[in-house]
Amino acid sequence: SSDVCSSDLKEMSTADLQEKLAETKAQLAEQRLNHAVTPLENPMEIRKTRRTVARLATELTKRELQK
Repeated sequence: SSDVCSSDLKEMSTADLQEKLAETKAQLAEQRLNHAVTPLENPMEIRKTRRTVARLATELTKRELQK
């Protein structure tokens, strides 16, 4: 899964963040769907993806507030 650390986030442009957020949300939806059909051998992937979504969203919110 695509791990994003906070230092990466700070260097990304806001547009990139929004794109990445949409991408990661889609990935999460897909993982949940696949997991419902055939349980993943690694359910931790879903948690990781969910946290990545949260990280991206948090960074975007932070930037909104700084404007």
